[in-house]
Amino acid sequence: MEKNRETIVMVDDDITNLNVARNNLADKYNVFTAPSGEKLFMLLKRITPDLIVLDIEMPEMDGYKVMEKLKQDERTANIPVIFLTAKINPENEIAGLGMGAVDYINKPSSKELLIKRIDLHLLMEKQKKDLHRYNMSLEIEVNKKTKTILELQNAILKTVAELVECRDNITGGHIERTQHYLRLLVDFLLEHGVYSDELSKWDIDLFIMSSQLHDVGKISVKDDILMKADKLTATEFDLMKKHALYGANIIRKIENNTSDNSFLQNAEVLAGTHHEKWNGNGYPFGLKGDEIPLQGRLMAIVDVYDALTNERPYKKAYSHEHSMEIIKNERGSQFDPHVVDIFLTHEKEFKKDAIIRKIGDIGSDNFRPALKTIAHEISMHGGVEKSRAERIGNYLSIFFDALIENDRFRAEIFSWDKEIFLLSAQFHDIGKQNTYDIILNESGEYVADEVSSVTTHIEFGIKIIRQIKDCIEDGSLMYHAEAMTGSHHEKWDGTGFPHGLKGSGIPLQGRIMAIIDVYDALTANRPNKIKKTHRETINIIKNCTGTHFDPDLVDVLVINEAEFDEERRKWNG
Repeated sequence: MEKNRETIVMVDDDITNLNVARNNLADKYNVFTAPSGEKLFMLLKRITPDLIVLDIEMPEMDGYKVMEKLKQDERTANIPVIFLTAKINPENEIAGLGMGAVDYINKPSSKELLIKRIDLHLLMEKQKKDLHRYNMSLEIEVNKKTKTILELQNAILKTVAELVECRDNITGGHIERTQHYLRLLVDFLLEHGVYSDELSKWDIDLFIMSSQLHDVGKISVKDDILMKADKLTATEFDLMKKHALYGANIIRKIENNTSDNSFLQNAEVLAGTHHEKWNGNGYPFGLKGDEIPLQGRLMAIVDVYDALTNERPYKKAYSHEHSMEIIKNERGSQFDPHVVDIFLTHEKEFKKDAIIRKIGDIGSDNFRPALKTIAHEISMHGGVEKSRAERIGNYLSIFFDALIENDRFRAEIFSWDKEIFLLSAQFHDIGKQNTYDIILNESGEYVADEVSSVTTHIEFGIKIIRQIKDCIEDGSLMYHAEAMTGSHHEKWDGTGFPHGLKGSGIPLQGRIMAIIDVYDALTANRPNKIKKTHRETINIIKNCTGTHFDPDLVDVLVINEAEFDEERRKWNG
């Protein structure tokens, strides 16, 4: 039997017909013959043919019964079958096709006709298999890409959460620890049947993930309050309490721009209600008892337990035993009594040391997995208006498509995943979380203290991105982000910073972002600066060609400037 040839099985109770068929087909196919249905099934234990040519009129087991049995076996159900018969009428043909036959051939048939029909159906079967393999491959790639994006989003999400934690001057790991406490608490509530009806309707993994954003509102709290080592004054505490509302509002705004916001709904509830109290004396809404969503009641207890058992600027860490006593005393006043009962029943499992052994030593610099929408919100922090990240993304999308059509850049750009590139671009200024916003002046120059500040935000941004890379399976996902963050302040003539790179030695991502960043900075309203018109901005960029900017990229901008102006008008009028 030749390996590269298709295998055909002829089934007919007439030995002469079998011999003729074998002689007609043997030059092109591997041919096996069977004089009855029983012999066919014995043969099928040894081989799996590409096609079966089956006589209908046979004693004991006719072709229809053979067909029925073939379809009942998963191993043979998909083998194409051509019925061979001397007696054909429309009713029989319809019946056979209805059973799964692919064709009918009248006998006797010519050698040429038989081969043509067999070739046709073998080709169709090959195309079906190729299509199936393609669909399977496509599904795998889609799943892989979906997993990749989700993994990247989750990486960004935790980074943002821990950035909040760092601003709060909290010893690292609060986010990670409270997630583990929540997971334990939910498991124990289900085990004891407490609130199980409601919990069974939740996507628990989604709930746990969303808990990372419970304190995201602290982004909007001033540093002198957030990091104050002494006790807050009444006025300061009132301002601090607003972080719950700030957090809920931030997440609600993001929800308005997303189609699937089930994740964010949990996050909004957690952010807005984890400081409510069972007796109604909490904030920001003064909810009482079951009025407080269950998500907030669960977060309240694990948040307080972690705060008690860890050092904060205003207090030393309490022992597990002392912390549990405080929580016990707040049963029915601050905390849901049913939840406290479960918490106390399993207090050993919640003991800080046990959790730390599970999740390892977590330092404040150990940034973990975030959602791109939250990164978007973070990128707006520090005086840059809230639409900046989205505008830059839209400008980059226009530029990306234009570069694909450009002979000079097509080869490199074509190898990039556009979606990942645009997502990565949101992080080019993430280091500004630790500095202030810098805006290029008309001359394209920075004064000395501005250079120092920009360099600081670049270094801090690179640090964050590299820590994200360490936390995700495919660190290459942050390749664009790292390149843009580290090089978008470099200049074509080598006078930029932080490394003084020159010409094509500057990564293409940084050269692109340099133009987009300046275009947006000049055409948008900024504090203490009047925005430029599109024409003024294009002229400024053209005047910096060959000094600040890559001349070829400026040419691409000028060729496509109408699209940029149209996009600008959507935001600025």
